[in-house]
Amino acid sequence: MENVYIGVDLGGTNLRVGIVDQKGQMLNVKQIPTDAETGYESIIKRMIALIKDVKKAYSAISIGIGSPGPLNPFDGIVVAPPNLPGWKDVPITSIIQEELTIPTFLVNDADAAALGEALFGAGKKRNSSFYITVSTGIGGGYVQNDRLIQGEHGYSAEIGNMIIKPGGQKHANMNAGSLEALASGTSIAREGQARLGITGGAEEVFQLAEEGNEEAIFIIDEAIDALAIGIANLAHSVDPAVFILGGGVMQAKEMILPLLKEKVNQYVYEGLRGKIEIEPVQLDDKAGIIGAAMHGRRMVEQ
Repeated sequence: MENVYIGVDLGGTNLRVGIVDQKGQMLNVKQIPTDAETGYESIIKRMIALIKDVKKAYSAISIGIGSPGPLNPFDGIVVAPPNLPGWKDVPITSIIQEELTIPTFLVNDADAAALGEALFGAGKKRNSSFYITVSTGIGGGYVQNDRLIQGEHGYSAEIGNMIIKPGGQKHANMNAGSLEALASGTSIAREGQARLGITGGAEEVFQLAEEGNEEAIFIIDEAIDALAIGIANLAHSVDPAVFILGGGVMQAKEMILPLLKEKVNQYVYEGLRGKIEIEPVQLDDKAGIIGAAMHGRRMVEQ
């Protein structure tokens, strides 16, 4: 029987579980609402039931769980994600492993997506790739030679907290003037409400920008500028072969990418201009499950 691996995508809105083969193909996937307000015990109970349902016809080697941070991937503990209320130092891997007797591993959700894209998506056959998700928040993941770089404490590529504008806008538990405070979907929505009086979120700001609204165009330009500074900082730090951009905000990639590439060129060394590759994701919402499954696989094989 072919070896298969289970990938779990634990999100604030949806909980998804998939079976992934050695080639990164999703063989089966199911999704249910997370119902985050019900608390971690209820969510883990339903997660276990969903895993059992999905793996019925398979003999899985490992389970990888992609979760929002902060978390401790080495000890398998979800520390305190803002979008999962009531989760405080939850030892999720030991709970799952004890119930299912399958080796279980935890990974940051952005890291999971980064690994999925590196192995089977836009980073395939590249020696390094830096994944960035631009959505409600901003996260990242760095993969080199098909190996996820997690850092000494598991906080590698937590780029949402990177300071772009010292003393700037404060957002959640981030630094003032952080990348997430300036370039996320939440920040675009905030500026849209403050400057345009709209409540339709980032999507409405992009729509107005497409229609030629000058204030909306300026809001988008500011956000892209902040993201370009962040990418330039990363290019000067780790110089990946490609930056891979995903997340809900990147649904407007036709508007974002040309301007982003232009701005990044303004912020990098002259020798790097024209050499910074920035591509959209290829696996879309499958990257997290595939990457989580592959993380579990690599952990049992190492």
